Amino acid sequence: MAKTVVIVESPAKAKTLNKFLGRKYRVVASMGHVRDLPKSQFGVDVDNGFKPKYITIRGKGETIKEMRAAAKKADHVLLASDPDREGEAIAWHLQQLLKIDPDAPCRIEFNEITKQAVISALKHPRIIDKNRVNAQQARRILDRIVGYNLSPLLWRKVKKGLSAGRVQSVAVYLITEREKEIENFEPEEYWSLTIDFANAKEEKFRAKLHKIDGEKRTVPDETSMQQILADLKGATYVVRDVERNKKKRHPAPPFTTSTLQQEANKRLNFTARRTMAVAQQLYEGLSLGREGPTGLVTYIRTDSTRVAAAAQDEARAFIKEYFGEEFLPSEKRQYNVKGKVQDAHEAIRPTSVKRHPDQIKEYLTPDQYKLYSLIWSRFVASQMAFAVIDTTRVDIVAGRYTFRATGSIITFPGFLQVYEDLDEKRDEFAILPELAEGELVRALRRTPKQHFTQPPPRYSEATLVRTLEELGVGRPSTYAPVVDTIQRRGYVIRRGKNLHPTELGMVVIELLKEYFPDIINPEFTAEMEEELDKIEEGDLDWVEILERFYKQFKVEVAKAEDEIGRVKVADKEVTDEVCEKCGRNMVIKMGRYGRFLACPGFPECRNARPLLEDTGFKCPKCGKAIVRRRSKKGRVFYGCAGYPNCDFTSWGEPVKEQCPECGTFLVQKTTKKNKTFYCANPDCTYSEKVPNGG
Repeated sequence: MAKTVVIVESPAKAKTLNKFLGRKYRVVASMGHVRDLPKSQFGVDVDNGFKPKYITIRGKGETIKEMRAAAKKADHVLLASDPDREGEAIAWHLQQLLKIDPDAPCRIEFNEITKQAVISALKHPRIIDKNRVNAQQARRILDRIVGYNLSPLLWRKVKKGLSAGRVQSVAVYLITEREKEIENFEPEEYWSLTIDFANAKEEKFRAKLHKIDGEKRTVPDETSMQQILADLKGATYVVRDVERNKKKRHPAPPFTTSTLQQEANKRLNFTARRTMAVAQQLYEGLSLGREGPTGLVTYIRTDSTRVAAAAQDEARAFIKEYFGEEFLPSEKRQYNVKGKVQDAHEAIRPTSVKRHPDQIKEYLTPDQYKLYSLIWSRFVASQMAFAVIDTTRVDIVAGRYTFRATGSIITFPGFLQVYEDLDEKRDEFAILPELAEGELVRALRRTPKQHFTQPPPRYSEATLVRTLEELGVGRPSTYAPVVDTIQRRGYVIRRGKNLHPTELGMVVIELLKEYFPDIINPEFTAEMEEELDKIEEGDLDWVEILERFYKQFKVEVAKAEDEIGRVKVADKEVTDEVCEKCGRNMVIKMGRYGRFLACPGFPECRNARPLLEDTGFKCPKCGKAIVRRRSKKGRVFYGCAGYPNCDFTSWGEPVKEQCPECGTFLVQKTTKKNKTFYCANPDCTYSEKVPNGG
């Protein structure tokens, strides 16, 4: 029987396709790329039109042999690698290796691995898009030019094993610049005043000082606050203004690659790498019992929020059946995309909205279930009606001072029935009692509070990805590898969710700023991305782009080679701690979970132990220092330095506020909606819950 060979990248994808296709088809996996530039040499002839030297990747010999044997027996060969530039390049390399006619319609692509999508793709093969291939080649050669010139330079001048790349250098630059902002930040003091009120019915509510003499003013210090409190002694509080409105909240669009990584980080605490690894499994297909291998989500590397009409129709039918017609918007929702996007694929969505996460939970790992649930609920919500919220704003006046209370009630949940935006301020959802203009209210408790302005927050993986996307640096397929690489190379470490630059990262960026300013310039890198897009569209010649870049770059490399001296980086710091095994002074080294103490006598002495970071707080049980520790899984907790003699521990972070009941310091635990403050004293039961943003 005549066969058509279909070549995909992975065995999981091949297994899923085999389920849809009959005996006339044979599906073979290429196991990813089969050819690439050599690792041991530059591999690009810059004097001959930047001609790349491609070689077979080590270990792929048997795979290529199997594909050639299958192709030789087949009537047709179809190349079904992923539907993006990299997938197009893989298909082109396979075409070269298998000696397929360049003009043959051998390329198929599909946005989701479902029977309908695959069968449709088989009916519409096309020739390989050389513009796409050239765009990918240009990116690969650009990265090779930068990496194979800068990395050896850093080895010679700074430290062996370093690397530098276009997008990763910008990412480290952003993190180091933010660290400088934080270090140079000078906090300014200010005070707030909150009053708990009660109306005539003894219904309680809370309002904050909003204006003084009809204007918004900052209360700069304690003296000013004490004057305000003195002015308010014996004051009469009158409801001056009550404003009620209906507010519509619209759902967020379905996920793109970057927004999926951001939400998975915020909600699930997934790293970008973990998110993409699990998403790839959902895309390629998982075995669902009798249903067999099934692709659960559409292609996961996309910057578009576009959704196919058929998928919208299915979602609308599902929403009507399970939630009711009132949860459907009158028209299908369309989402505008901000900034420059390729829009080559749909948004990330479930391949069938009827496949509810709970129905297939038994077939999924915990990570797969969590991420699929996130994708499913975000997509369903994106097609639902807006939520309706009744908002109330009340101004209360006492002489020169105006206090404001706000409250909201969700009168129709709409999409919130399925998916809620965590960025919404929770303190706005307090329910206020019925109040009328001219009504007198009674002050129960006045709470003045000292604050200090805060520096800009450090980047998390989620906010770094968002910033890279907003700046136009990188593309959906590059975010996760970049975030992973800068940590593996030791330029950045992650503490909790925050990314901190290491001394090594700071030194490397300072060198690049001085000698290669374009490499760490977000605008320059974004322009390069746009030029790669234009190559794909056929509007620019890829060789001309490379020539223009290389002409300037090689001058900068030569200058840096001549002028940069040897740079010393203190990658280990000697401490007063003594190694109990050999007597040497322990040093601080950098590890996967941050800094730790190690014996400098390695490998003769392999002694190592956690670095105890003093928090400045004293143990409420024994009086010794409270130190920052890490669990075996890398999670931060706080414990007594006297362990094991003292067993005090806390997952909550110590804060400066003192317990109003016993005077011990408080610890803070944060959830999606609230911050809860607990007394650190095990014998005290005091706790207070505060909404996030409150």
